[in-house]
Amino acid sequence: MDLAYIPSPSTGVKYLGPIPLRGYALCIIIGVFLAVWLGGRRWVARGGLPGTVADIAIWAVPFGLVGGRLYHVVTTYEPYFGEGGNWVDAFKIWEGGLGIWGAIALGAVGAWIGCRRRGIPLPAYADAVAPGIAFAQAIGRWGNWFNQELYGRATDLPWALKIDADPTIGRVGGTYHPTFLYESLWCVGVALLVLWADRRFKLGHGRAFALYVAAYTVGRGWIEYMRIDEAHHILGLRLNVWTSIVVFLAAVAYMVISARRVPGREEVVEPAAEAARAESAPDTEGDPDAEGGGATPEDPGTSTAPDSGPEAGPGDAGSAPEPSAWKKR
Repeated sequence: MDLAYIPSPSTGVKYLGPIPLRGYALCIIIGVFLAVWLGGRRWVARGGLPGTVADIAIWAVPFGLVGGRLYHVVTTYEPYFGEGGNWVDAFKIWEGGLGIWGAIALGAVGAWIGCRRRGIPLPAYADAVAPGIAFAQAIGRWGNWFNQELYGRATDLPWALKIDADPTIGRVGGTYHPTFLYESLWCVGVALLVLWADRRFKLGHGRAFALYVAAYTVGRGWIEYMRIDEAHHILGLRLNVWTSIVVFLAAVAYMVISARRVPGREEVVEPAAEAARAESAPDTEGDPDAEGGGATPEDPGTSTAPDSGPEAGPGDAGSAPEPSAWKKR
């Protein structure tokens, strides 16, 4: 009996003339553009300037790629520095191998540098880009599909992933759990959760980002448990399961402590944006015709109210304007 399954691409690279188009790299690039676009819209909605998120991403993205690769190489060093390994392969990022933990950690360092140069708080920037990062991960996971890697245990479910045999790398053909798909869908759910919670509770001071981290690690923990690729184990659990547990606890602790210390959301996220708005606002200071009909507390005699004559009483038209008419912006 024929089983239904998800087919895998026969190759992860196509050529446009002499130029290779690699599926793994394409997924990462699309994810980055989506994260920057969505983050930019959220940043402007919070009062920041257009282009700020993209400018800081110039620092964050390269740092993140280096951090993701470093984490992968350090925690899976055997193919590069073990017996029969080739250290040059550690630089072949297009072949797959980016650890999200290293990407977020070192990417945050790059973002901190960019934020510091523009004088804006890193937590506010992190809140703006958090859902976009989750969407980027959802797209990036499809790079594993192109490379036929990081799948789960064997299964005959209708949505099983068909993997081709490759004796050169010890890959056994068959149908397996598509853990890349599980994580992709989970990341979409995380992004939607952060968008909803941020709108509902006005999360600020890094708490939207912390919610993204906490929600992602919950899914990564059980998905990681399903994978069968080589990994280091500690007390019977894969290293990334332990990492998920530790990072989850840290994210939850941050949300609780931050909510107590600095409740609410930042009123100003980018001082340069506030200065630009102040400069563009019409200057009514000192304009006698701007408000109050030209009457001020210092010069009540300039009132333009009609003169009702000597018989006018205090409550008649000839009385001085109300104090509210003297107020300035």
